[in-house]
Amino acid sequence: MHCPITTYLLKRLASLTLLVALTLAALPLTEGRAQSARSGRPGHAPPTAKVSPDLRGRGGDERVSVILQTNGTEGGQLDALLRREGVRLKGRFDHFGSRAVELPASAVAELASFPEVEYVSADREVRSTGHVSATTGADAVRSLPALAGGGSLAVDGAGVGIAVLDSGVHSSHVAFDGAGNRARVVFGKDFTGEGTTEDAYGHGTHVASTAAGGDKLSGRSGTLVGVAPGAPLVNLRVLDRRGVGRVSNVIAALDWLLTNGGRYKVRVVNLSLGAPAVDSYKIDPLCRAVRRLADAGFVVVAAAGNDGRARAEQYGANLTKAYGLIHAPGNDPSVITVGASNTFGTDARADDGVATYSSRGPTRSFRTDEAGVRHYDNLVKPDLVAPGNKIAAAEAARNLLVTNNPEIHVTPGEGGGPNGANKRAMYMSGTSVSAPVVSGAAALMLQVNPSLTPNLVKAILMYTAQPLAGFNQLEQGAGQLNADGAVRMAQRVRGDLSPLTRVGDPLLVAPHPPAATTIAGARFVWSQGVVMNRAFVTGNALMTMFQQVYATGYLLGDGVAEGYDTQGVNTSLMSSGVAVADGVAIADGVAIADGVAIADGVAIADGSPWLGDPLFLPASFLLADGIVMADGIVMADGIVISDGVAVADGVAVADNALSADSVLVGGDDTEHMR
Repeated sequence: MHCPITTYLLKRLASLTLLVALTLAALPLTEGRAQSARSGRPGHAPPTAKVSPDLRGRGGDERVSVILQTNGTEGGQLDALLRREGVRLKGRFDHFGSRAVELPASAVAELASFPEVEYVSADREVRSTGHVSATTGADAVRSLPALAGGGSLAVDGAGVGIAVLDSGVHSSHVAFDGAGNRARVVFGKDFTGEGTTEDAYGHGTHVASTAAGGDKLSGRSGTLVGVAPGAPLVNLRVLDRRGVGRVSNVIAALDWLLTNGGRYKVRVVNLSLGAPAVDSYKIDPLCRAVRRLADAGFVVVAAAGNDGRARAEQYGANLTKAYGLIHAPGNDPSVITVGASNTFGTDARADDGVATYSSRGPTRSFRTDEAGVRHYDNLVKPDLVAPGNKIAAAEAARNLLVTNNPEIHVTPGEGGGPNGANKRAMYMSGTSVSAPVVSGAAALMLQVNPSLTPNLVKAILMYTAQPLAGFNQLEQGAGQLNADGAVRMAQRVRGDLSPLTRVGDPLLVAPHPPAATTIAGARFVWSQGVVMNRAFVTGNALMTMFQQVYATGYLLGDGVAEGYDTQGVNTSLMSSGVAVADGVAIADGVAIADGVAIADGVAIADGSPWLGDPLFLPASFLLADGIVMADGIVMADGIVISDGVAVADGVAVADNALSADSVLVGGDDTEHMR
């Protein structure tokens, strides 16, 4: 596509909510820009701009729970306010410079007025959003030939700790037995105040088993084994017996991990939960916390959310798909955000598709500037999808989900006897289930190559993913997880990467493997690309050459320019003095090496689904279903957005939570989807 076509299309779409950007390019990554990306710290702003939108306008004696972020130079006046009668300090998170505070709503504006206060946001509710080893390809790499010296590697995640932040883990379940009957749940801690690490709700046990369940659990279809059955587990309970928690619970657990994670060999953090993504990832306290963990070397995996289905009775229109409802912290570019795919219960992948309920991008979190103008993040999410529909895994004893929904219980082959409760299984659906599938795959990758950075793990997972026909990138990201390809590629990455490694230096110690995988007798080609903020970059050089954005402390999107003026011209590109045509390889050699091509990207106009605003898209089509943005075709058959469709108010938090719970139990109707 060339400039005349670009101008013509933009004029045609001027009244719509989607702007299509047909050229993107890399900019030199200065230290100042890299530091800004790492910290995400906002600049000076008036008090109203330092208060999250869902707290504004609330006053009087109503008590509110907030997350207070400071710049580390707290003064006496702030300290005096926090000691005032009626103000309660609920938690302090020193690694993140933040606190959980309960106070009268009338005091929020005063709190934000102090110069050392960076942002005050609501302590929002977080909720759970939730044959795997065979269909993902994990079984295919259980024994992996060594690259040199002969022999083979046993690949099961051994030695790579996975922290599960959820509703607890029923640690005595047989799914968590290790060698010599030693428990693989090596540590547990409660952050809810209920004083137990057991799983009364039932969500966390299933999640932990999906990521790392052993081979002692059997179901109707045989052994129910997780993706990384040898990985040790750390149980950090942040959701209560109803499956509900607070952002402050999650931040407290993340703060604990920064100090103690290394003791338990934790390299992967699984967050099968989410809160409404109101504040921009640059200022949201939960996003800033997970970004800090990623900078410290933890691979953070988050569920995209279960809000992909639009209902006529909810929105006042006959819609089938909702876009723009990615949850926090899945809206942060440092985490691996996972949507759900439906395998229809088969190992073969030719008929797989994105589950109807899986939340779609773009991210619609925003910040408000001093003039009151909202600036939306608009990142392409999820990063990839993984199986998440009607997945059987370990069932916690006497849990609430099964008690209220007995139909999701699976009668295990070894059931009965005095320990029968420790051998039960249950079905669950949602991106809650998809996230631990990817967490398990990350553990396998880190086992074969402990030197991988979080950004390299993320890039390899996307590069080796399988694009699903009929779904665009705001639904599936780079495609469906391919654990087999990801582990084989991870094994080839050099283990001596350091701050002295330069852009364009060789990345692999063995030849690039064939960019295709065969599972259940069917072969598919990898995406061979990586989602970077609002663009999709492709090319063999992504895996054969070192890229600066793979280093710790960067974001993958740091190598891609952003910013478009009203005519669709990339102003950032123009200011750099570099002229790059659509589809031409990047050649600046600073952030991204030669041989990497940037495909078409998207920039999306204002309109947020959170806080009662209209849904992002007033139609069931985006970029014409079935078109993947990376294939060079952004619009097909002239279908972009249907005009004239009225949209009612957006999703209320309570409705959103109820929708997520129904997905956990019901999932997709398999026969209907066929």
